[in-house]
Amino acid sequence: VREAVVSTQSTGASELITQRDAVSDKVADELTRRAETFGIYLDDISITHLTFGRDFVTAVESKQVAQQEAERSRFYVEKAEFEKQAAIISAEGDAIAAKMLSDAFDQVGDALIELRKMEAAEEIAANLAGTRNVTYLPKDNGMLLNLPGQ
Repeated sequence: VREAVVSTQSTGASELITQRDAVSDKVADELTRRAETFGIYLDDISITHLTFGRDFVTAVESKQVAQQEAERSRFYVEKAEFEKQAAIISAEGDAIAAKMLSDAFDQVGDALIELRKMEAAEEIAANLAGTRNVTYLPKDNGMLLNLPGQ
C-alpha cells in the first residue's frame, strides 16, 4: 500500500516529510478503500515510521554538508569584511592622530620634539640609575684610572 500511495499520488520524498498530514490522509483513504473490498472496516490509521532509500539519505546528507560549507564560507567572508572595516577605522584614526601631531608641531615648533627628547633622556637615566652595574664617567679623556698620556 505504501508504495502504491506514493507512486500513484506522485508524492515526492520531500512532500512525505513536509506534508505528513496530507500523505497520512491519502494512505488512510487508500487503505480504507482496499480493506472494504475484503469486508474490513478501519477505524483509525497512523503513520508511525517513514524510511527512505539509501540514495535519498545520501543526497540529503550531501545537501546538508553543502549547506554547512556554504554557511562556513559566508562566515569567513563576513569575518574578512569585519576585519577590513576594523583596519580602515584604525587607519583613519592613525591619520587623524598624525594630523593632530603635525598641527601641534606647526604651532609649537621644535619645542615639543625637544621636550620629548628630554623626557626620554630622563626615563633612560632613571632606568640606568637603578642598575648596579652602571658607572658614570666624565666626558673628558684621561679620567679613566688617571693614566698619564691618554
